[in-house]
Amino acid sequence: MKIVNVVLKTAGIFLALIVVGVATLIGLVRREHGAGMTLPAPTGRFAVGRTSFIWTNDALTDDLAPAPGTKRTVFVWMWYPSAPSPQDETAPYQPSAWREAQQDSLGTLMREYLNRDTARIRTNSVADAPVSPERPSYPVVIMRPGGGASTLEFTTLAEDLASHGYVVAGFDAPYRTGIVVFPDGRVVKRAAANNPETMPYDAARQLAGKLLPMWTTDTAFVVDQLERLNASDPSRRFAGKLATDRLGMFGHSFGGATTLQFCHDDRRCKAGIDIDGMPFGSVIGEGATQPFLFLMSDHSREAGTVEARDVTRDIHSLYDHLRSDRHIVMIRRANHFTFSDQMVVKSSYFIRAFLLVTRGPSALRGLEIARAYVRAFFDVYLNGAPVTDLVKLRESYPEVLPFDTFPRDAAATR
Repeated sequence: MKIVNVVLKTAGIFLALIVVGVATLIGLVRREHGAGMTLPAPTGRFAVGRTSFIWTNDALTDDLAPAPGTKRTVFVWMWYPSAPSPQDETAPYQPSAWREAQQDSLGTLMREYLNRDTARIRTNSVADAPVSPERPSYPVVIMRPGGGASTLEFTTLAEDLASHGYVVAGFDAPYRTGIVVFPDGRVVKRAAANNPETMPYDAARQLAGKLLPMWTTDTAFVVDQLERLNASDPSRRFAGKLATDRLGMFGHSFGGATTLQFCHDDRRCKAGIDIDGMPFGSVIGEGATQPFLFLMSDHSREAGTVEARDVTRDIHSLYDHLRSDRHIVMIRRANHFTFSDQMVVKSSYFIRAFLLVTRGPSALRGLEIARAYVRAFFDVYLNGAPVTDLVKLRESYPEVLPFDTFPRDAAATR
């Protein structure tokens, strides 16, 4: 009986410790959820401004809208070098209406525990600040997130690029982005039928082929509007400040596929980056004339799948058909969201547990690498920096490796 009592007592103590540990963890996660935080500070010397536009394309109807004849609309978020003004308050991470709509779409676990309260996330951008007068104009980079992701989820990359003297224009589109909120309060959610992320592989590929032309024509429309803004900005803030003749683009996931196809279609694009995106469209077999960087996460665990074989085959074909400088690198043990704010705006306890299992780079380290590569690539191909600045980044980041069987950074034969 003594042995039984000892076992029961030990088991009770062990169970009590588990309960106390779980309760403590829940308390810590809840406290963190309500605590303030600031996104990683930009590394450039320019202060950063942020503004937004809503542009409607009267020439195209939206085939995904439930009402026939609905015109295409894009919600543009723009980051840019600004004149420093310490008295100004930073722009909110999300406008309140967007934040509320996003929270309403989440379950209790995600909303109250696994995500930070985005109302308490501070950016490094000042809303509607004046453009810095230091330079006559600034190169323009289009940014496109993937799937249903919001442009604002890539604020860290955008702010850093803007702090180095770039105008960054990212955009969301109703019926394609997960949630969009119109000024009148109307909330538009992407329909399940337009979400390839929840579909079997073959169906997702078919839908992606249907969506790609919409994404690329939206991109072309945004560039058109930026050119008009540069020529005649009613506020005079951006008039003459947008060097659209030095236009680059980068995108994550399906935004990366959009970047590839847009640059294939539109010669206004001078350089592009695909961040962990599976390519689609005619660019796979025809290539592009612009310099390209493929910045990939580690997909070695998926190497035996049909999808992985298709992606590798298509990237090989695309890579072989590129007719300018081409670079392809992988961040060892990085995941698909290493490049976005998701790694810092979710619960740090959840992220640390996830990275403990995957042994990937820390949240800040992954973003540091992504920012360095995006900035260095555009410095080379939009601002004339030596290509060695990009190639030598591997010396600073041992996590960065050649991807698969591709050659190291190479210049294709022109």
